[in-house]
Amino acid sequence: MKFDVSDYVDAERGLIHGEIFHSQEIYEAELENVFRRSWSFLAHDKMIPKPGDFIQNYIGEDPVVIVRQKDGSVKAFLNQCRHRGMRICRADEGNAKAFMCSFHGWTYDLAGNLIQVPHEETSYPGGLRKEDWGPIQVPLLHNYRGFIFGCWDPTAPSFEEYLGDMAWYVDSYFDRYDGGLEPVALHKWVIGCNWKFNAEQAASDMSHGETTHASVIQVMALQDRDDSRDDEAAPSVVDMGLAAVGGAQYSDPYGHGAGWFNHVRFQANPKVLDWELTRKDEIVSRIGEDRFIKVRGHANIFPNLMILSNGTIRLAHPRGPNEFEMWAWTFVPVDAPEELKETMRVDVLRTFSPGGMFEQDDAENWLEEQRILRGRVARQSPLAYTAHLGTERSDVDGYPGRTVPHCYADHGARGMYQHWSDLMSGASWSEIAEMKARRAQQGSSSQTSPESAGKGAMA
Repeated sequence: MKFDVSDYVDAERGLIHGEIFHSQEIYEAELENVFRRSWSFLAHDKMIPKPGDFIQNYIGEDPVVIVRQKDGSVKAFLNQCRHRGMRICRADEGNAKAFMCSFHGWTYDLAGNLIQVPHEETSYPGGLRKEDWGPIQVPLLHNYRGFIFGCWDPTAPSFEEYLGDMAWYVDSYFDRYDGGLEPVALHKWVIGCNWKFNAEQAASDMSHGETTHASVIQVMALQDRDDSRDDEAAPSVVDMGLAAVGGAQYSDPYGHGAGWFNHVRFQANPKVLDWELTRKDEIVSRIGEDRFIKVRGHANIFPNLMILSNGTIRLAHPRGPNEFEMWAWTFVPVDAPEELKETMRVDVLRTFSPGGMFEQDDAENWLEEQRILRGRVARQSPLAYTAHLGTERSDVDGYPGRTVPHCYADHGARGMYQHWSDLMSGASWSEIAEMKARRAQQGSSSQTSPESAGKGAMA
């Protein structure tokens, strides 16, 4: 499906029209061109440790069952019976020997093969080739640091190529501890806005915190105050000097993005940091000194896997252009003491759960943005994604790929929407690779100047 979005997205100049967050037609094209063709997070090894263990997830709006096989491998297939289209499995997770559709009783084994049909001889006197009627398999699967990803498109680039330089950044989270990570909690809730609001914020938006989360930041800062001084007031957000810390932001050709401050103070819960300091040599041996201190803030693996430094890893499942369903796991180090795991769980609960202090702030912004986009005039003019446009540089300060020298930027969002546009065009993966190579060559010889950023209307 080809869909021209050039009237709505000019990523090179940082101009994005609100129509892409509202249009049903664009949304239907996204399901085909973006979600069907992209690598998506499906499960973690710790979620399905034993043979027969399964968990449900989604790629776009397509339900998927992920199952640990008897030989330890993993299979994933569409959670749809080939008889009348009912779900094969209705439990969110569990352990099974087989899956029986609750409509007519068609039964499938752990690999998704049709193995039993009630009254088969009576209903199909001419015979039924059961091998032709298994559910659609997810053809591409990849296990990265225990995180299992899948893709419907057999022509897609390998996961290693798809992740690219982003691997260096996400390893600051995924590969930090010798024992790896494990999920200890999951929340699911619905937010009445487009899924891309969450994705772009994870890819690029650190700067909203000073305004959106000002009151929460001040309250949390009180934890570090000197209680012996009665006159010590809570510091203002400006006093905390967040902007002065600088940091950097990364954008990947395949739409991934990440941003971070240059100081460990803003990266982790103090109790987690204290524990990490006792294991600093171990962590540094895995990921290096720089990533021990920095490169932990926010990140998004395109299209919709958000990663935050406090251990919340979440999917923004699209549910139409005006709604998405958040699935948010809390991941903790396997080797951490139980009391520290509980500290991390509670920390996420009070900050980034459905009732979390930060989460409520973000949802309020997104809901209001989506409401405003119901208007025609609100969707006629581009929005400004121009922060740090023209300051991009490649492979500097030890950071692989294209970065900008501050985390208050729109660099990650511009890259996300550029890749989104490439996919929406319906171009083949080889054509997309050529477009990206051409862009990279042009970027190395010239840059958009900040003075011209965002000037004029889109053609």
